[in-house]
Amino acid sequence: MPIALSEEHRDLAASAAGWAMRHAPIAETRAGLGGQPDAGKPQTEADGGLAESGRPDFWKALTEQGWHSLHLPESAGGQDAGLLELAVVAEQFGRHLVPGPFLPTVTASAVLAAAGPTEELAAFAAGATGAVVLDGLSAVSTADGWRINGTSSPAVGLADAEIAVVRAQEIWFVLRPESGQLVPVEAVDLTRSAARLTLENFLVSPDNLIEIQPERAELALAVPAAAEAAGLCSWALDCAVDHVRTRVQFGRPIGSFQAVQHQAAGILLQREIATAAAWDAARAEQHSVAQQALAAAQARNAALPAAVDASVSCVRLLGAIGFTWEHDAHLYWRRAVALSGSLGRSAARTLGERAQTTTRDLTLASPQDCLELRGQIASVLDQAEPSARVLADAGLAAPHYPKPYGLDAGPLEQAVIAEEFERRGIPQPTTVIGEWVLPTLLVHGSSEQRDRFVLPTLRGEIRWCQLFSEPGAGSDLASLTTRATKVDGGWRISGQKVWTSLAREAHWGVCLARTDPDAPRHRGISYFLVDLAAEGVTVRPIRQATGRAEFNEVFLDDVFVPDRDLVGEPNSGWRLATTTLANERHNMGATLAHGSSDRIRQLLRNNPDDPDALSALGRCVSRELTLATLGLRSVLARLAGLDLGAEVSVQKVFSALAQQEGSREVIALLGHGSAGAEDGHVIDHLGLPAVLFGGGTVEIQLNVIAQRVLGLPR
Repeated sequence: MPIALSEEHRDLAASAAGWAMRHAPIAETRAGLGGQPDAGKPQTEADGGLAESGRPDFWKALTEQGWHSLHLPESAGGQDAGLLELAVVAEQFGRHLVPGPFLPTVTASAVLAAAGPTEELAAFAAGATGAVVLDGLSAVSTADGWRINGTSSPAVGLADAEIAVVRAQEIWFVLRPESGQLVPVEAVDLTRSAARLTLENFLVSPDNLIEIQPERAELALAVPAAAEAAGLCSWALDCAVDHVRTRVQFGRPIGSFQAVQHQAAGILLQREIATAAAWDAARAEQHSVAQQALAAAQARNAALPAAVDASVSCVRLLGAIGFTWEHDAHLYWRRAVALSGSLGRSAARTLGERAQTTTRDLTLASPQDCLELRGQIASVLDQAEPSARVLADAGLAAPHYPKPYGLDAGPLEQAVIAEEFERRGIPQPTTVIGEWVLPTLLVHGSSEQRDRFVLPTLRGEIRWCQLFSEPGAGSDLASLTTRATKVDGGWRISGQKVWTSLAREAHWGVCLARTDPDAPRHRGISYFLVDLAAEGVTVRPIRQATGRAEFNEVFLDDVFVPDRDLVGEPNSGWRLATTTLANERHNMGATLAHGSSDRIRQLLRNNPDDPDALSALGRCVSRELTLATLGLRSVLARLAGLDLGAEVSVQKVFSALAQQEGSREVIALLGHGSAGAEDGHVIDHLGLPAVLFGGGTVEIQLNVIAQRVLGLPR
């Protein structure tokens, strides 16, 4: 899913992509490189590269279209859009590898725009090229201004920049570079120039100083880079998938091999990570400076490395052809590497420091949204400790359910309801496993089944478990062997279920059993509701590696289930089970149960300045922000009427991997403390398999992504 969600932004993205393909096709970009390994050095117009002005041949068409000034204020000659619109365009230009000074120019002008109107800002709007210089210069205050000395780190686009926006220690200033101040370097990104800025006793007068809040500068730097990183990931995904669909080895398309499918699905995950981070940073322009700082650090920490990882994975899937000079893959890879270092070192520690005092606001609703609904909610929640029954009868136990069970609330209304619960410190009710079961009954159950089970479950009168997994049928659920035999008035079920959460506390279970042993394995299965108090049901706890018994095995010994407790038609259970599993995966993909940032915060209490712990906190918060942002984008995409495909599996996979990585970091930080179990950190780590296996293993979900989203052959 690209950065663009609204129809207006999707149209903008399509226009930018079309322009890039017409005016800066990759074939012309490659032809301008000359095909030599030193092609990253600055070129002349005769070489087919940049003109003496530093402007490529398409620059006039680009500025006439206004791509360079979308984000600039109208007072300076810009289009007064914003960073989000700029991100939409930068993503598409990155995807099509538009060469030259576009990205360094819009980055420089975005920083300048965040500081306020200047003469140089109007020059940018008129088409001047630019670059940003960040590191390596020292500044000393004098009576006349500031004296600058030193040589900067290589800056992308600086060799061709007409205007440089420079940071020297704590100050920002603008200059128009002269040839003697530039030291061209061989660029990693072969489609852009790079140079160092060298200044000796250079005087910066007050007129050239830029007064800008550091947080706003960081956001202006991060958004274009993160957006381009998302575009690079998109190209890597398209290139890799197109190749593995058509490349045949061992008599089969290589895209049918599971290892290849998992690698391709991994690139999709990297794209979603980069896109979510870039999108959230761009929308943070409207938020407080503390929010901007957090979002900028997240964009740097999540999006830029994702582009490098996606590029490497793409080359791996292309094989040897992707490692040749003639293939485009290395050009994208080089740009990803250059981009990842353009803003300095990893922002993990910075993100960790900021996350200690700031929480990213991902609220969907504004205070003025749904005022009438807010009043209705207040009349219920402002009662003294509203009971589960009161909440259920008011439609607040599951507000997204249709009436009379819920409020038929859409995504915006659900956000408002969640906000009102949180504002009062009241946890939203949960039916736990019922949250997976009830949607299935609402879609496939009979009216009698809905009447018997939905409201009583929402009121807390009925608790559920899920009787799906078996000792010989875990992720391969279709191979289950539990049998249901038709008898007078119902069915007799015999078999064994395993890894069943809450079976000892549950009143009812949803059970898959084979009703036609001769049918293809996905077609001979039925979906039953089983009373766990029925004769023949035995529940035994399973003690896990943690020492706890959170799961159970359930034995069904000739258990009678009446006809009215069969959901849907006989042999249609697989279709119903997919509804239940989808809700399970969505639920499990929404939170981090293991290795959460809260655990790292606990470890930081004893040593709040521990650099390793702060970096670990930053990485963990980054994963949590990614997960939350993916969820918010899914909601907004639904509001925009977009078909998301199997985004639930994407979130489930990312959630499981995030919990594994976070838990591993907690264990690494414990050191000698890992010998003791009293604080629960080690036990939390040992509980990881619950999320790595539950709802389908990571590998199964990667198969789903590869086959259903990417369309790779089974």
